[in-house]
Amino acid sequence: MTGVKAASVRDLYVGLLLKSVANLIYGPPPADPWNDVLFKRGSNPQEQIRTPAHTMVGVLRLENLRQLTQRVIDEGVPGDFIETGVWRGGCCILMRGILAANGINDRKVYVADSFQGVPSPKPESYPQDAGMVLHTFPALSVPADVVRANFALYGLLDENVVFVEGFFSETLPAFQGGPFSLIRLDGDLYESTYVALEYLYPKLSTGGFALIDDYGAIPACRQAVTDYRAKHGIDEPMEQVDWTGTWWRKTG
Repeated sequence: MTGVKAASVRDLYVGLLLKSVANLIYGPPPADPWNDVLFKRGSNPQEQIRTPAHTMVGVLRLENLRQLTQRVIDEGVPGDFIETGVWRGGCCILMRGILAANGINDRKVYVADSFQGVPSPKPESYPQDAGMVLHTFPALSVPADVVRANFALYGLLDENVVFVEGFFSETLPAFQGGPFSLIRLDGDLYESTYVALEYLYPKLSTGGFALIDDYGAIPACRQAVTDYRAKHGIDEPMEQVDWTGTWWRKTG
C-alpha cells in the first residue's frame, strides 16, 4: 500500500461496497427496477423485482447517504444510525461498512422493517394512503434472515447491527434506541413516514440528518413530511438529491 493514504484506502473500500450493494461492480447501472414497478412502465408490478442488487436506491441517493454518514463521523455528531424500510438491507450495509472503514465500534446501525412487506393502508386513520397497493407486491417482502445473510456476505453482521422487526406503528412507539446522528426513512406510505418521524426525529441529535427516500415519488410520503414539519415548526431547508430523495439537517 506504498503511497496510498489511509483516507484513500477507506474511500476505495466504501466505493467498492457502494457498487456492490447496488450491483454495479460488473457493469453499467441497470434500469431502475423500482421506477418500473412504481410507474408500471413495461413491467408487471406483481412480478418479482429481478435485480440481484441488495438495494433499489439509486446511485445518487447512495452517494448522498455515503457522504452524510461520513460527515457525521468527521464532525462528531453523536448517535447511532437507523433506516426504516430496508428491503434487502443495502443502505444499512453501506452505513455499517462506513463505520467499519472508520474503525468505529461504538455506534449501532438499526435495521427497522416489518420484513413482511408494506402494511395495508388504513384510510380511516390515514386517508392520504387511500388507494395505495404496495402491500400487494410480494417482491417488497424480504425476511429478516435473508437480510442478515446479506450483511454476513460482506462480513458486516455483528453486535452493532440491531434488527427492529415489525410494522412501525407497533415497534417504534416503544423503541428504546437512540440518540441518532442519521435517520433514513423509506416507508413509502403516509403512515409509515409520519410514524417514523414522530418517534425518531425527536431522538435525532442537533447536527444530524434526516433522509427521506420517497419524497418525490410518492405524494403520500411527501405529505407526511410536509405535515410533520409544519406541526413542529421545522424550517430547515430541504436539499434535493435526485428525482425522489431529499434530506435536511437538524439545527436545533
